[in-house]
Amino acid sequence: MRLRIYVLFIALVTSHLVHAQYTPFFENFSFSQYNAGNQNWGVSKAENGKVYVANNNGLLVYNGLNWELNTLPNKTTIRSVLVVKDKIYTGSYEEFGYWKYDEKGTLIYHSLSHLLNQNKSLNEEFWQIIQHENKIIFRSFLNVYVFENNTITKIKSSNTIISCSVVNNTVYVNTLTNGIFTLEDKTLKPFLNSKELVDTKIISIANYKDSLLITTALKGSYTYQNNSLQPTTLPINDLIKKHQLNSFLKLKNGNMVFGTIKNGVYVTDNLGHVLFNINKENGLVNNTVLNLIADSDANIWVCLDNGLSKINLKNNITYYNDVSGKLGAVYDVIKYNNTIYIGSNTGLYYLNNDQQLIFIEGSQGQVWDLKIIDNQLFCGHNNGTYLVENKTIKLISNFTGGWTIKKIPENNSYVQGTYGGLVKFNKTQDRWSATHLGQPTIPIKYLEFEDKNTIWAAHAYKGLIKARLNNTLDSIVDYKQYTNKTIASDYNIKVYKIKNNICFKTNDGWKTYEPLVDSIVTYKFLNEKIGPQSDVVSEDLTNSLFFKNQKGIIQFKANNNDKLVLTRDYYDDRLIVGYENISQINDSIYALNLNNGFLLLNANQNFTINKPIKPLIEKIQVNDIRVKIDTSVIELPNNGKISISIASPNSNNHFFEYSLSTNATKWDKVDNENLVLSNIKNGDFSILFRTSNKAGETSPIKTINLHVLPPWYKSNTGFIIYTLALVLVLGIIYLLHKRKMKKEQKLLEIEFKKEQQQILKEKNIENDRKIIKLKNESLQNEIKLKSKQLANTAIALVKKNEALLEIKKELQINEGQFQNKQVSKRLQKKIDHTIGHKDEWEIFEYNFNQVHEKFFNQLKTKHPKLSHKDLKLCAYIKMNLVTKEIAPLMNISTRGIETHRYRLKRKLNLTSEDSLTDYLNSFI
Repeated sequence: MRLRIYVLFIALVTSHLVHAQYTPFFENFSFSQYNAGNQNWGVSKAENGKVYVANNNGLLVYNGLNWELNTLPNKTTIRSVLVVKDKIYTGSYEEFGYWKYDEKGTLIYHSLSHLLNQNKSLNEEFWQIIQHENKIIFRSFLNVYVFENNTITKIKSSNTIISCSVVNNTVYVNTLTNGIFTLEDKTLKPFLNSKELVDTKIISIANYKDSLLITTALKGSYTYQNNSLQPTTLPINDLIKKHQLNSFLKLKNGNMVFGTIKNGVYVTDNLGHVLFNINKENGLVNNTVLNLIADSDANIWVCLDNGLSKINLKNNITYYNDVSGKLGAVYDVIKYNNTIYIGSNTGLYYLNNDQQLIFIEGSQGQVWDLKIIDNQLFCGHNNGTYLVENKTIKLISNFTGGWTIKKIPENNSYVQGTYGGLVKFNKTQDRWSATHLGQPTIPIKYLEFEDKNTIWAAHAYKGLIKARLNNTLDSIVDYKQYTNKTIASDYNIKVYKIKNNICFKTNDGWKTYEPLVDSIVTYKFLNEKIGPQSDVVSEDLTNSLFFKNQKGIIQFKANNNDKLVLTRDYYDDRLIVGYENISQINDSIYALNLNNGFLLLNANQNFTINKPIKPLIEKIQVNDIRVKIDTSVIELPNNGKISISIASPNSNNHFFEYSLSTNATKWDKVDNENLVLSNIKNGDFSILFRTSNKAGETSPIKTINLHVLPPWYKSNTGFIIYTLALVLVLGIIYLLHKRKMKKEQKLLEIEFKKEQQQILKEKNIENDRKIIKLKNESLQNEIKLKSKQLANTAIALVKKNEALLEIKKELQINEGQFQNKQVSKRLQKKIDHTIGHKDEWEIFEYNFNQVHEKFFNQLKTKHPKLSHKDLKLCAYIKMNLVTKEIAPLMNISTRGIETHRYRLKRKLNLTSEDSLTDYLNSFI
């Protein structure tokens, strides 16, 4: 049934469209994207969705979003690849083996070549790997190697082996000159050797109806049935001969895929009729196909000489692509008189019978709208409005900018929204005329009729009006602006008539007009049914409308049922934002305008939706060190860093989100499929991952449990350290206390000794003081004694000198009584000599110094000019002798002593007020 629907879809759409321009949805991967060699020799897809590609530079792994290159130890080109369960088998030059993920998610290569037990070099490349039962078969041009039960069996061939195929559990080995063999019991047995197959490169053998279909590189295809080999009459034959077949694939629905050397990929039905030709002209990255496989999602992976492509045949979406860039951005597509017309920003085009894009002369410029009115095709253009007849155009209105045109209810006239306001179109005698309806002369992009006299019109950028027409419907008699009437923003308003209700798409959702209160109110039905951010992308369709929202294109039928007919991945990055438009081609086929082309879809067919798949954990690193992926709880050091790489290869156009169990309601996007967390507080919690898409759909949750270790000061180690530290501190305190006690005891002993010594010292000092006091008292007494002796000596001298002077005086008086006067003079002279005798002064000076030992020294030092007589006078004054007592000692008169004292004061720099006695007593 599905095949019939698919063939019907192709027949409806491509009855005139069978051409290379029409293609299914496909995606190119250039070598700059996967960052490896340009040639890709084989591809295989695992059950988890990962794709493995044999590339010039090594093994490429695609997880649905990112590519990763893995190289062989010898860095050679990988020619073949096959995924079997958890092993990825590859073949290279002189090397074959398998790759397998270890417990940490690292892809490790395991060579099988060593099992051959041969010393000499293989000198061959392994171009194909197939599975048969429990055996893995590696094919080179020279031999077939069978890997089973961890042993390798080499099966030699006498001729060049071109390919191997497995059909109905039989392995066919195709040679260049000796025909076809079967592999049985690890030996090659002849199956078919025909002259038609001599020197023939057999590409593949497959089931075809009740026979075997044998495809070749340059001789087309054959069927083999009942021991008879016959060339087929498939329409594709001539094309694969011309373009050299290099790879063949039969799909589950019976359709066939042919990969060629010169012209890309051909997809045919089961009878060999070409449905699509995908080549470089319509977007394929390269025309040389090296290999093909089909995966479980109806994708065809195409290995190319310069890149890789994925063709999606699942939902039978068809594209018209103009890779030349001539067409530009498409704004409307319509089928008129069995011809597809395309309006774009560069002009009006049509597709001829060979599906070549033909420009209609004179139409250059922006085409806004294509509409069939009264069996005639109108073209709303930047320059005005044209009538399209016989693939030429004729201007019927010079009012510029024909955005949209609507029929007046209960009337055969039409009203168009233009750059300068509303224009009415009337047809009289097969001729159309256009008249302006008058004010307002604003750009009107959207319009709808509430009734034949009432028009709702939306400004191209800002504003909404309701205009009233006169009874003859040829002019506007009144209009009213609806500004700020429950519309949050006047910008970007669009007006539609849905289920006979005037509806408005605004920046804050859907609104409708309520005539009873003459107000615009929220339209709850549409907001809940299709969402406030959805938008109409079709007009004037009989039974349904198409809306665009975050999920994709929604068909909304008259019975209020809706269904998704197209997901965003089919048109993302190709829509003309703000000018999305779906037009009807026939009863079930619709066209969606795109940049550089358009898309065709069958709205009657159930659309298969791939919901997001639960993410896989690819790699976990703790502090940049890989850990086991299947660990139930991952232990993370305090202040450590964890890096988690995730993938969901079976999801499409997806991204990842994560949440922490501490706040499971908050989901954040994972950047570059790798989550890095650091500085996580200690404790147990979980990281939740999910796959999401732009439609808001999410997958089941993948959980990773974490145990973040506390900081060392909160861990068991910390507690042990604390205990040891406490014991150590207590021990130290005890030892210190003990040491302190000993020290204090010792200090007390020392202090006691010091006190004893101090007491003894004080006693000694006291004794010394007493001794000194006694000595001082003795010295004082001695000084007093000496002073007394000195005074007595001085008095004695005074008295002696006085007596001598008395005697001298008596001698002088009685000098006449001496017979000999000389005797008297000698006596006087002797008396004078005795009074001034030097020895007596020296004795006096010595005794004086004993009492006043420093007196003369200090006096001489301060007054070095003092004479001997001056010093004598000073000494006598120091002894407190009066002038009368001093005069006899110095043998001068009292008057002479006074004079001498005066002179002495001057020598001592004393004033008349200064006391000479006090001054001399200041010296010790």
